[in-house]
Amino acid sequence: MRLRFLLSEAVANLRRNALVVIGAILAVAVSIALTFGAVLVAEVVRINTVRWEEGVRVIGWVNDQLSPQGVNALVAEVSGWEGVDSVTYVSKTEAYDEALRMFREGSVTRETIEEDPNLLPASIRINPNDSQEYRVIEDRLRATPGIEEVSSPSGALEVMFTLKNFVTQGSLILALVLALSAVVLIANTIRLAIYARREEVSIMKLVGASNWFVRVPFLLEGMVEGLLGGALAVGALAGGYQTFVAGREDALPDLFRLDVGGDFLWQWGLTLMALGVFVGVVGSGVALRRFLREA
Repeated sequence: MRLRFLLSEAVANLRRNALVVIGAILAVAVSIALTFGAVLVAEVVRINTVRWEEGVRVIGWVNDQLSPQGVNALVAEVSGWEGVDSVTYVSKTEAYDEALRMFREGSVTRETIEEDPNLLPASIRINPNDSQEYRVIEDRLRATPGIEEVSSPSGALEVMFTLKNFVTQGSLILALVLALSAVVLIANTIRLAIYARREEVSIMKLVGASNWFVRVPFLLEGMVEGLLGGALAVGALAGGYQTFVAGREDALPDLFRLDVGGDFLWQWGLTLMALGVFVGVVGSGVALRRFLREA
């Protein structure tokens, strides 16, 4: 009976302040939507960073005068370095065949290579265990006898790592700021509801109602506002993603992928809906604490 009364009081509060409640729900929805959007962007960057990291290679161009035994010794030495996952030797003939596959017929680059097949040197290609260790491997390879020149995608990697860190940290900061904003908005909504019922609450206190008995309807109201706001945001973003992005990967360049997967959407969708409920409870608690202290 008591639970039914508390629930009915929460529903009554929502009905009495419908416009204010709708405003709070929309505020939570916007906050959660922006947070979910930031999380989606961060995940897209992470997925593509992992794909690009898998293709990171440090290439050492081998001196033409190095004997086959010297090449074997060089590969064995580099393979034993810390941070090296694998080493592949590409002979001049293999480099020539690879170049023919890469460049279309009639191109200036291909014609130049076909005129002089020995133009391309042999090389060793090193896959690091961790793409962020490429600098150490690159510097060490430059000091290795038998290596004429070293190349690696250093500029692109620096940009990639910077973008990854910026998006990750920015998403966290944005989520915290938006969650705080939602707490303040819900607290103001609950404060208005309390003010509208201040006489009724005072009477309940006079007849012996405990603080928790007074709190529960307002806490339920905050939970409902947070849940509805979170559900609205997650439903809109997940639905929009599934409609406009998922299943259309073939239309996008292979260099950049946007598919984050259904599991990710479900997990983060439920997490952010729970965050909406938590924000609602915290906002209600903040408003009620001040009121009950002043009452």
